[in-house]
Amino acid sequence: MVALGVMFGLFAVIVVSLITVVLRRRAGVTENADGLLVEQDARLRAREQRTSCGSLTVHNSVPTMTDLYRRP
Repeated sequence: MVALGVMFGLFAVIVVSLITVVLRRRAGVTENADGLLVEQDARLRAREQRTSCGSLTVHNSVPTMTDLYRRP
């Protein structure tokens, strides 16, 4: 019975420590204007890349004249 108490106590300590680590870490949020502009620019570039390389864009595009599967 004591072993179960020790085991659950250790689990509780691990859970509490993980919660505090996650809550204390703010994922590198910047507070100055330059950092915010850099983050905004990176977010916009990532969004453009996701939309330009998405499955619908790649697989539903019109084939070009240099396409290898061009019909005669």
